[in-house]
Amino acid sequence: MGSIDAVVVGTGPNGLAAAVTLARAGLRVELHERRDEIGGGLRTVSLFDSQVVHDVCAAVHPMAAVSRFFREFDLPSRGVELLPPPVPYAHPLPGGRAALAHSDLNDTCAGLGRDAERWRHLMAPLVARSRGVVDLMLSGQRSLPPDPAAALLLGRRALAHGLGSGPFTTEAARALLAGVAGHVLGPLPSLPGAAVALLLGHLAHTTTGWPLPKGGSASIAEALVADIAAHGGVLHTGHEVQDLADLPPARTVLLDVSPKGLLGIAGDRLPPRYARALRRFRYGPGVAKVDFLVSDPVPWAAPEVGRAGTVHLGGTQREMFHAETETARGRGVEEPFVLLVDPAVADPGRALPGKRPVWAYAHVPHGDDRDPVDMIRRRVETYAPGFTDTVIDARGISAARLEEYNPNYVGGDIAAGAMSPRQAVLRPTSRIDPYRTPLRGVYLCSASTPPGPGVHGMSGHLAALSALRHDHGVRVPPDLSPRR
Repeated sequence: MGSIDAVVVGTGPNGLAAAVTLARAGLRVELHERRDEIGGGLRTVSLFDSQVVHDVCAAVHPMAAVSRFFREFDLPSRGVELLPPPVPYAHPLPGGRAALAHSDLNDTCAGLGRDAERWRHLMAPLVARSRGVVDLMLSGQRSLPPDPAAALLLGRRALAHGLGSGPFTTEAARALLAGVAGHVLGPLPSLPGAAVALLLGHLAHTTTGWPLPKGGSASIAEALVADIAAHGGVLHTGHEVQDLADLPPARTVLLDVSPKGLLGIAGDRLPPRYARALRRFRYGPGVAKVDFLVSDPVPWAAPEVGRAGTVHLGGTQREMFHAETETARGRGVEEPFVLLVDPAVADPGRALPGKRPVWAYAHVPHGDDRDPVDMIRRRVETYAPGFTDTVIDARGISAARLEEYNPNYVGGDIAAGAMSPRQAVLRPTSRIDPYRTPLRGVYLCSASTPPGPGVHGMSGHLAALSALRHDHGVRVPPDLSPRR
C-alpha cells in the first residue's frame, strides 16, 4: 500500500460525503475530479453577468437539511445558510388558479377547500414522525427500518396514493400531490412517485422546508471540501479517470460514477455475472435545462405563486400523469412537466436591479437532443403571460448534452437510474451490500446506489462506512460534527 489510504473519484455531493467520512475516520484521502471545478450537481457559476450566479444542476435542497449525514455535518454551523422561501412549492392551474403548499400545514389546508382535512390526514402524521420517515427513505434499504411505525405509516399512504389520487376530490389537492410525485422522473401514477411525493411533500410542512443555500448550491460543496482539506484530504481537478490503473495505489477506491461509468473504468476486471447485472441497469427519462436571465420577477397569472421557491408546471393531475407516462415511454409531448425556481424569492441577494436568475428544466425522453429554450419559455408563458418580455438571455442544455456535462446523467437522467419499483430499492444490483463491488477494495458511491437521487450525501456516506468496515476494521462511524 502507498501513502494513500483511500481514493475517491468524482466530487459530486456523494463523492464529497464519502471523502468527509473517510477523512474523519483518520484515513489519508485523495479525490480526483474530471472537471476543473468541484461539485458535480452542486456547481454555481456566472453565465451572462459576472454578478449574477446560476445553479447549473440542483438549486433547492430539502434533503440537505434533514439527511442523517448532513444533520451530523451541520451545514449551518459551517456558515451555509439554508434559506426557506415564503412558500415551499406551488402548482399553477388553468384559469389563473394555483394550489400552494405553505410551510404551515393549516395554511395549506385552508386553500384546499373540501380536501382540507384529507390533506391534513395525509401529511400531519408524517410530519409528526418526520425523522423516522426521512431515515427510512434515505437509508441503504437492505436492513430493518430504524422506525417501524414510520415505515408502516409511509407504506400505507404510498399504497393508497400510488395508483391515483387517493381520497382527494379537488383538482387543487390532486395537482399539488402529483407535482411532487413528478420529481421521481418516471411514469405516473406509481409507487415510487407516491413515496417521493410523501417524503418531499411532508418536508414542506416542517421547520426545514425546501430551502435554497444562500449564494447558490456551491456553498454546500465548498463546506464539504473545506472539511476534507482540514482533515488532510488532497483534491485533484482536471483529471479524468478512464481506468482504475489511472489511480494511485490505495487500499480503498470509491467511485461516484454510474454503472455505465463503472463498466468503463473497471473494464474486463469485473466478473461476468456482475458486469451483466450492471448492463441490465436501466436509466430513466432525461431532463433538459434552461437558465434564464430576466429583468423582473416571473409575472404569474396567479400572483401568489411568486412567493414559491419551487413551481411545478404540469397542469391538472390528469395532464401530468399523461405527460410523465408518455415521456417515460420515449415519446415527446408538446406540454412537458417543467420545474422552475426563482432563487431570489428566498435569497434576494441573488438578484440585481433589472437582472435575476431563473432556473428551469423539463422532463423529456431519454437522450433527447432538442434545444429546450423555446419549449420551456412557452410552458412558462402559459402560466405567466408576459414572461417572454422579461427574458434578457437564456442558455439551454438538452438531455443529450447534459450527459456530456456530467457522465453520471446517462441520457440526461439526473436520477442516475430509472426509479422503477425494483430499481428504487435494488439499485444498482440485488447484492446485500449495494456499494461493495466484486473487486477488492472498490466501491460504488453514486446516486445509482441507495437511497438514490438527491443532495443528501447518504450514498457516499453509507459506501464509506462499508469501506471502513471491510477494508480498515473501523466499525464505529466517525464523528462528523464541526466540533472536530
